Amino acid sequence: MESGGPGPGPVAPAGELRRAIGFWGAVAILVGSTIGSGIFRAPYSISLQVQDPRLILALWVAFGVISLCGALTLAELASMMPKTGGTYVYLRAAYGEPAAFVFGWLYLLAAIPSGMGALGAAFGDTLAGFLPGKPPDAFVPAVAITCVVVLSTVNILGVRSGSTVQNVFTGAKVAALLFVMGTILVCGVRWTMGVERPLSATGPVGIAAAVALVMFTYNGWVYVALVAGEVESAERRIRKVIIVGILTVIALYVGANVAYLSFMDVDAMARSEDKIIPRAIVKILLGPGAATAVGICVLASILGSLNGVILTKSRVAFALARDGLSFAPLGKCHARWATPYVSIIAQGVAAMALICWLRSFDKLISYFVLVEWLALVFAIGAVFVLRSQMPDVPRPFRTPGYPWVPLVFVVGTTLALGAIVWGKLSSGDRSPLVGLGIIAAGFPVYWIWRRSASRVR
Repeated sequence: MESGGPGPGPVAPAGELRRAIGFWGAVAILVGSTIGSGIFRAPYSISLQVQDPRLILALWVAFGVISLCGALTLAELASMMPKTGGTYVYLRAAYGEPAAFVFGWLYLLAAIPSGMGALGAAFGDTLAGFLPGKPPDAFVPAVAITCVVVLSTVNILGVRSGSTVQNVFTGAKVAALLFVMGTILVCGVRWTMGVERPLSATGPVGIAAAVALVMFTYNGWVYVALVAGEVESAERRIRKVIIVGILTVIALYVGANVAYLSFMDVDAMARSEDKIIPRAIVKILLGPGAATAVGICVLASILGSLNGVILTKSRVAFALARDGLSFAPLGKCHARWATPYVSIIAQGVAAMALICWLRSFDKLISYFVLVEWLALVFAIGAVFVLRSQMPDVPRPFRTPGYPWVPLVFVVGTTLALGAIVWGKLSSGDRSPLVGLGIIAAGFPVYWIWRRSASRVR
């Protein structure tokens, strides 16, 4: 049965999460978590770094292929172990407790709060564009914190309420992208992709910055695996959810960028007063009223992505605590609403602290991409270990093209992350080192945790 509106959902044992997310609700989580601010904001920022439209499209296609390879591998892992916690579950099965602990540590202190903070800041920046004059410096952080508080509350009130919000926001963002692409196709194709600067005009640091933006935009397809334990008939459905969802995202991303570049050349994007390129295009073609409608859909898109992060990632700390690898309260499930409410609150507090510290959208992105995708490399790489260690475990879905498909993801992502770290350090930005430091600190913290736990026993 498909997930509907808010409500108690299927009955589950006391203290346990409910399987209350249907097929399309799960697809909406994947698509809605992935499509956030990036596809609307990134084209402007990329145009400042990369001057050749062929290279821009190549980046979008390349990371579409890399993401598809990762998603096909994830489908095998998720159908093999359809449990709440997703990537944490695969890491523990493949690499053992220390790696699983460090992953949970990394998510709770780095990936989750920075991702939530970046989306909240993006919402605040976009909302500021609707206001007359320049808002005060505290406006964006205040709006970001408000978004975190409101959506965290919605997700505490039940997985179905969070899923319903996700369905609405996902519909709005997909409709906005299709509307922009259709408008350009009907009214404004200029085929400006033939107008470009020489490829040599783009420097390696600029390409590295563009790679970070594209990776941030593609991030999110893994999140549906985190709530696999709450998807109805997950053993049958989760692989179809992942494949349908990622193909939808790739089609929308590549299609949107082809549409943008067929109307507006890269120089025009870089000079645009409106940093939301699809809104700027619609304003030219249809006027300010239509541009405002697109802007509202962009706001809905960002909120939908933030809601997806809150809904899914809280399950990592929940699963970690249930396995005795974190503070026990994080594993509490609300008696009435059947949600990991303590975990949701904890990640919200961490996100608000990071928003107050970094404040900048760009800094939050660079901090986020490295830690998120590095963890994902090891999670997808778990398929090699589990094929060897658990050959007889039933796999309802097997990765096509194994081992080459997961290898494309692991190698492609590793090279991209190396380029990002090099680019950031070359420009004097040390934020990637903070994320790497948190990862390194996780192992001694695990040792201290285990020693403390053994003393308590």
